[in-house]
Amino acid sequence: MIKLTFGLIAGALAIGCFLPYLRDIFKRKTTPHTYSWLIWSILQITGVVAIIVGHGGYYGVLGIGIGALFCLSIFTLSFKYGTKNITIVDTVSFIGALFAIFIWVFTKNPLYSVILISIIDFVGFIPTIRKGYEEPHTETMSTYFMASISDVFAILALSTFSVVTTLYLGTLVFSNALFVAILLYRRRFTNRPLL
Repeated sequence: MIKLTFGLIAGALAIGCFLPYLRDIFKRKTTPHTYSWLIWSILQITGVVAIIVGHGGYYGVLGIGIGALFCLSIFTLSFKYGTKNITIVDTVSFIGALFAIFIWVFTKNPLYSVILISIIDFVGFIPTIRKGYEEPHTETMSTYFMASISDVFAILALSTFSVVTTLYLGTLVFSNALFVAILLYRRRFTNRPLL
């Protein structure tokens, strides 16, 4: 029963963290980075499969499964509402992440796969981190904060704890919390642009 409760909390937080992001996209306050959201969509779907195959249980995938649906939605919206601030570093990170996904497809070892997925996720985050550092008011900070908390509950909802089932979720907790810290730091020195 406790695993179900943690899974439901993770799912509710996943919904709660993405709704403000979607609202801010339509208000044109947030400009998602297409590269990051494509990588995250692929990895969230892969993460769901990895947790199920690794016997992490269905409750543990509630939050990340909901997150996968939202990532796909935001990726689609990024074509119209996304940032045009795309640099060479972003493109290199994107190509590197795609190349790593290609390598991951041929990795048969679940441990190596989850390590590679965790690295890919962080590399895929680089374009958003760079954009958020330069333009800290173009991201909905609460989304990343709540995503980090949601992933903590997703870890608690797992029925089996192992590197294979927890590493990717732990990476998401770390990456999102780091990005929140970067946004908080940069917003102290950057004024919100006038619309």
